[in-house]
Amino acid sequence: MKINWKVRIHNPQFWITLGLSIITPLFAYYGITGADLTTWYSVRSLIVNAASNPYVLALMAVSTYNSILDPTTASLSDSSRALTYKQPKRDDQ
Repeated sequence: MKINWKVRIHNPQFWITLGLSIITPLFAYYGITGADLTTWYSVRSLIVNAASNPYVLALMAVSTYNSILDPTTASLSDSSRALTYKQPKRDDQ
């Protein structure tokens, strides 16, 4: 599995997608909204509960796996063209 990690970690879109792939299963499973996380205690409690729940961890793992995949290729690797990038490709390139 060849992935151009150097380019991905410099792409803000990658971090947004990765963050959402972790946060969304938590919010969906526990039925919470952002308004429910108004104290550090509630955030800590959510993290502890999630870390001790194998089902939630599996949901986060699957979601993260899906966010890392490149859907434009037939395999798990980036395309040969994407592996040559030195920085994220812009639309005008």
